[in-house]
Amino acid sequence: MNTVKFANEARFNNFQHLDIEVVPELNTVWLYFNSKPRSCFTVRLLQELNEFQSILVQHDGKLPWKGDLVDIEYNVISSRHPVFSFGGDLEHFIRCIETGDRKGLSDYAKLAVDAVYYNHIGRELDLTTISLVHGSALGGGFEAALSSHVVIAERNAEMGLPEVLFNLFPGMGAYNLISRKASEAIAERMILSGRLYSAEELQALNIVDILAEESEGRACVHAWIRNNSKRRNTIKALRKVKELVSPVDYQQLREIGEIWVDSAFNISDRDLRTMGRLVRSQLRFSKLENKHQVEEERLYNH
Repeated sequence: MNTVKFANEARFNNFQHLDIEVVPELNTVWLYFNSKPRSCFTVRLLQELNEFQSILVQHDGKLPWKGDLVDIEYNVISSRHPVFSFGGDLEHFIRCIETGDRKGLSDYAKLAVDAVYYNHIGRELDLTTISLVHGSALGGGFEAALSSHVVIAERNAEMGLPEVLFNLFPGMGAYNLISRKASEAIAERMILSGRLYSAEELQALNIVDILAEESEGRACVHAWIRNNSKRRNTIKALRKVKELVSPVDYQQLREIGEIWVDSAFNISDRDLRTMGRLVRSQLRFSKLENKHQVEEERLYNH
């Protein structure tokens, strides 16, 4: 095996919060969020997304698979958890705010903006990016899903922007991305309401592109890739036209991220307590999730 190929496969295997799966027959890579102890965008997960980006670009869109290199044309993001993602790492936000660590929060915002932007532009390689959403996609999780060219959601999925509950706003691209797919009025309404939307409601708003039946999301993604492979050139060209007409600007995203940082340092102690309660709720959900997984393994092994 080529030393570079082996080294990159080893690096993927050492990722702690991101699982990589290459599907060579479809020229596809799956990125599964697998953060611990909660399903959220930890600093570690964002760093690993950035490292994956660097490896992919460094090797001109090729990824190692069983000693060979596969040309990647499709990039799918999903999750190992029962939820797609609870969003930003609220525990990290609380720590930065309480200690006055503006740089720590600003660095986090940059990592999150990079993750959204590079997925949105096809990893700098004109890849087609796809989100497969199941369970809940909240806040930054919703922004991550929106950043893909194609959003596929299982019928049980729900998405929303709950940041208003603790007097913040989604600062990593929600306004830009919802405005492009729906309208500025809908983006503002979703941000200010804080409510959750069903996958069917979001499809009616043109935010979700395709509905999949529960537990059939992966098969739906692969079917979409097969069905659209012959017109991939047209799809890519149309995407470029859309970017010319309605671009998502990286510097604008960074500036919005800094507005979010400023806003975070203006919230009250009461808002911080609300964030803390949400963290504890997420941890309880994760413990139930882990208990369920252990029970399933015990039954399987017997």
